Amino acid sequence: MKPNQNLYGLTAAIIEGMKPVLEDFKPDYVLVHGDTTTSMAAALAAFYAGAKVGHVEAGLRTHNKWSPFPEEMNRSLTGRLTDIHFAPTHQSKENLMAEGIAEDKIIVTGNTVIDALQLGIGIVEENLPSSVQALKEQLAFDKEFILVTGHRRENFGDGFLNICKALKEIAAINPDIDIIYPVHLNPNVQKPVYELL
Repeated sequence: MKPNQNLYGLTAAIIEGMKPVLEDFKPDYVLVHGDTTTSMAAALAAFYAGAKVGHVEAGLRTHNKWSPFPEEMNRSLTGRLTDIHFAPTHQSKENLMAEGIAEDKIIVTGNTVIDALQLGIGIVEENLPSSVQALKEQLAFDKEFILVTGHRRENFGDGFLNICKALKEIAAINPDIDIIYPVHLNPNVQKPVYELL
């Protein structure tokens, strides 16, 4: 993360940064995950290096190139560069097939986010970090709570200001509900969250 980095510089830096790695390792396959600019640029760099691309979490689509921005186009562009598509759901597989991807190039794997969540629960239960223990002691588990996440670029600026104002209003109207918000490290997210909340 760099303060106020833009997509142009980020994309170029990723492709340039991948070049020596790909030249050194000469991989047969490069796996990319998700719909970030990193995934798309790494897939493009792998293609330039002659490696095949495996896309984990392939086939997610809104069919609106502007939403989410830039993730929807990152997904689509990565899909054009991909040789093996690891789709999380049958709907994702259908999306890919509707785009002309051969069925034998698609493997439905399940959702890696859910897998990571399950794995994380096990790790935390086995070795509870002090920070998690402190959070557990602050929460009343007999109350309802809202878990908030937010990091999308299209919410920078007024979007996050409005989200924070809405969370403040929800908290004021519903004192019986706890709100848990693990704040993303991007300065464009942290600034309004820490200022308003």
